[in-house]
Amino acid sequence: MNNICQDTAQKGNLDAHPDLSVRIGSLCLRNPVMPASGTFGYGREYAALIDLHRLGAIVTKGLSLRPKMGNPTPRIAETTAGMLNAVGLQNVGVDAFIRDKLPFLRTIETPLIVNFFGNTLDEYGEVAARLSDLDEVAAVEVNISCPNVRQGGIVFGTDPRAAATVVNLVRSRIAKPLIVKLTPNITDITVVAKAVEEAGADAISCINTLTGMSIDIRTRKPRLANITGGLSGPAIMPVALRMVWQTVRAVKIPVIGIGGICSAEDALQFIMAGATAIQVGSANFADPGAMIRIVDGLAAFCREQKVFALRDLVGCLEAPDRGW
Repeated sequence: MNNICQDTAQKGNLDAHPDLSVRIGSLCLRNPVMPASGTFGYGREYAALIDLHRLGAIVTKGLSLRPKMGNPTPRIAETTAGMLNAVGLQNVGVDAFIRDKLPFLRTIETPLIVNFFGNTLDEYGEVAARLSDLDEVAAVEVNISCPNVRQGGIVFGTDPRAAATVVNLVRSRIAKPLIVKLTPNITDITVVAKAVEEAGADAISCINTLTGMSIDIRTRKPRLANITGGLSGPAIMPVALRMVWQTVRAVKIPVIGIGGICSAEDALQFIMAGATAIQVGSANFADPGAMIRIVDGLAAFCREQKVFALRDLVGCLEAPDRGW
């Protein structure tokens, strides 16, 4: 048990504050709330807006082996109860991250989870190797919603064998807790969930964005230059919640819920469905303080319900077993 867990438990025992700490493999967080990759920059962008020490973890914008410019603009469009983005995983690259971004993150005690991706197996392996020996990195989150450019463009995360191959390779390059972020753009998410668990994942985060599009009826053109993009926000929450519930029932490793979470009530639905932790994405754009409100709301709910440890609510959903 690391200091975060010890400190939280002691505080709970001494003054009856709810214990919000959760464990994801060997990683222990003071609370289950963290940003979704791509919605929080590299952490420093929000440092003047919220207290980063109050988060359970910081999750970085996705990193690639080399810098990536992303897609042409326009690449963000609002939709009913959500947003579309086709940013295209723009990032500074792993070397620039280590040189320019990590020094600030080193000053923050909140655990750092680095999200990364690749378009080939070699790229996944190389980025993992470069992150492996960095003491500041508490865990990694692997985005497998990327096309394998050497295998005809098939998305790694839609093929259980390809997904398992990526995870197995990354596992061989890094000993840190390994979280795998799943795509929802698949018939049965549990098939891939089981495959990455068997390949060595310590946890699963789901879901990534749903593929969607929007049309400007006056210009008769797509609102995104890329035509399609990833749908996020409150509109996808029921879908994400269902997929988290299914995934929790299919694997034995922790699941991190993502998708349209804007409030403590939203977060609690994911937790009761079985998620050990949650990530907040689009809500950060509308309200930079959303995650802090959620942390406070979780504590308030536990006090109201006389629940000492939030983890006691994980998977407490009472629902008939339909064999799904």
